[in-house]
Amino acid sequence: MRPKIMITRFLFLLLYGSICVPVPAQNLTASEIIKKADEKARGLSARGTMTLSVIRPDWTKSITFKTWSKGTEFSLIYITAPAREKGQVFLKRHKDMWNWVPTIERMIKIPPSMMMQSWMGSDFTNDDLVKESSLVVDYTHKLLGRETVRGMECYKLELTPLPDAAVTWGKIITWITVKGLDQWKAEYFDEDMALINSMNASQIKRMGDRELPTLLEIVPANKKGNKTVLEINQMVFNQPIAESFFSQQNMKTIK
Repeated sequence: MRPKIMITRFLFLLLYGSICVPVPAQNLTASEIIKKADEKARGLSARGTMTLSVIRPDWTKSITFKTWSKGTEFSLIYITAPAREKGQVFLKRHKDMWNWVPTIERMIKIPPSMMMQSWMGSDFTNDDLVKESSLVVDYTHKLLGRETVRGMECYKLELTPLPDAAVTWGKIITWITVKGLDQWKAEYFDEDMALINSMNASQIKRMGDRELPTLLEIVPANKKGNKTVLEINQMVFNQPIAESFFSQQNMKTIK
């Protein structure tokens, strides 16, 4: 089973919506830091456009797509380019995921065994794109201190999976900015504590009513010259999206 990238922590991490009363930074526990960062990024709802660049020693590929999400239960992704993949749609409803492939007019159900597989040939997985796993509920959290990373003062935290959590990382080390509570860096380790992937965020820009990193780079530890770069082009938050939007019928007609 492939290790998975918790990109839901970076790919759609976009909302302060459920943060009602701020807690002074110096009083935050490790779990509160993780929860608030996740809430800022994930939120109640979000929709936008993104570009994913897959970089390999001998080739590169760019994929642009539209994305919609509602809480942790519903996600929909519509591929707009390149031409040969345009129109593909990925849908998550609760624990289930489907892929609509218009060229063969086929709806494919993605089983749990495929959630860790590469999404569109990138260093992200199916799980990452539909936010199946959660840093908040699937891991325990330990605050290791503070460090400055690329000019940003960050909380450094260690996350270890709960015994019954359906995750494959043996450990995650993540750095979350003290100002803004953005995930700024992360390192992902397998069950043998070997480093598998590193993530670095950058280019903080205003998206709607908040500022957040808009460029995310994933670098595999043992694959020289490989990386995947995700750029958030546009994002809108907290606009109502009906649950009925996230349907197999809509997968076939959305543009």
